[in-house]
Amino acid sequence: MTTVFAPMSLQEKKIERLVERRASARLGGGEKRIEAQHAKGKLTARERLGKLLDAGSFEEFDMFVRHRCTDFGMDAQHFDGDGVVTGCGTIDGRPVYVFAQDFTVSGGSLSKTMAEKICKVMDMALRAGAPLIGLNDSGGARIQEGVDALAGYAEIFERNILSSGVIPQISAIMGPCAGGAVYSPALTDFTLMVKDTSYMFLTGPQVVKSVTGETVTQEELGGASVHSAKSGVAHFSAANEDEAIATLRELIGYLPQNNLSEAPAVPTEDPVSRVEDALNEVIPDNPNKAYDMYGVIGSIVDDGKFLEVQRQFARNIIVGFAHMGGRSVGIVANQPAVLAGVLDINASRKAARFVRFCDAFNIPLVTLVDVPGFLCGTQQEYGAIITNGAKLLYAYGEATVPKVTVTLRKSYGGAHIVMSCKQLRGDINYAWPSAQIAVMGAEGAINVLYAKELKADPARAEEVFAEKKTEYEELFSNPYRAAERGYIDDVIEPRNTRFRVIRALEFLQGKHQELPAKKHDNLPL
Repeated sequence: MTTVFAPMSLQEKKIERLVERRASARLGGGEKRIEAQHAKGKLTARERLGKLLDAGSFEEFDMFVRHRCTDFGMDAQHFDGDGVVTGCGTIDGRPVYVFAQDFTVSGGSLSKTMAEKICKVMDMALRAGAPLIGLNDSGGARIQEGVDALAGYAEIFERNILSSGVIPQISAIMGPCAGGAVYSPALTDFTLMVKDTSYMFLTGPQVVKSVTGETVTQEELGGASVHSAKSGVAHFSAANEDEAIATLRELIGYLPQNNLSEAPAVPTEDPVSRVEDALNEVIPDNPNKAYDMYGVIGSIVDDGKFLEVQRQFARNIIVGFAHMGGRSVGIVANQPAVLAGVLDINASRKAARFVRFCDAFNIPLVTLVDVPGFLCGTQQEYGAIITNGAKLLYAYGEATVPKVTVTLRKSYGGAHIVMSCKQLRGDINYAWPSAQIAVMGAEGAINVLYAKELKADPARAEEVFAEKKTEYEELFSNPYRAAERGYIDDVIEPRNTRFRVIRALEFLQGKHQELPAKKHDNLPL
């Protein structure tokens, strides 16, 4: 018996054509280029989005967009999607908007139409009030398109600026990111890089060599290790793409959808009233001896979980996200184990940026203080430690989110003021019994206050010094002088820190504080 197939209807042919174009678009630049991408240890744009977003949640936009360039023979080569995959999906059930550059199509180079696709999804994210995540993997501007490509970058940058402080913006550098392309990630809230496969720089090694004579590799010039440890451009560094994507998903979990909402509460079985007896023994008897602030942070946050931001950069200060009582908080803490926890240029701007982000997105701030002062020296002064220190002071003073500060040990001079003191509108300021709040430490103070007496009677200088030091320590090497004046709201037992901080945050949930009307501030940049 002969089977007779009915000819396809016109509608069926159109559907078949749609299926074919979709399949072709999903291949990007084709199988060979996909294999080349994999050979470099890199995933494709669609593979990355498949891992980033909840299974089955991705809705793609503009799959069939093609470039419109006719110069340099470009009219003979077209790929559906034109080198970027855009759309929306969910992470742990929460909507996010995404774009992922496809290096298999023209090296991911930015054309006018690619820029239009990215701008479109950025506009959609802003209207919807949802986070935007960009996965960057691009050779830069598409040279054949000239000024159109440059205009495309500028359109993207303008949207980064308008979205700043309204929706969270996150950039993941999954490959090359050079020239003007670096400014979009720099304008976003967080930047993540992947070791060995991603790099960022304004001018490449060849240009550097021709201009300055320096011989440098891509990794040495702008690799993940450089930007996570030296420049501070990268907020996170991942060993591979899977780790990078896991970090993105974890980060989103601490953030709200937009500036008008709060981060989702996370259920925990960690009791709010949990007592940590070990904290009573953390502070060494010797005030010049270091201890590790990570131990304190891990002891007071929910389940000991802490997502650190810029972990390798300016390690004398620690910033990052945690949950306390199920609620997202931003942690800022001096690190006595690195440079004694002193504030310097990099630490100041690192913390200032983090404080401003938390304030923009309604994330309460918990500040743990043990700071001997600002780093001195010509290098710091020539590098504008004054202006950079003022950034942190400004950030705390401007912030209207709940602010809870705990002084563990040293809090001296200008650094005391900068680290969320009561006069910078700190809501609740606690201190441990070991706190020392003063203009400076005892030894330095005595050398200033009694310089004449010590010089006048060298024979008794040592005796006088010891006597005056004891007197000074009784006055200031404790938290009670500050508490007597109301600058400290309470002196608490260290083991109760978790409970006291969480309860303070609970009472502050309804806090409402406004800034004076202004066009915008003039942060000391």
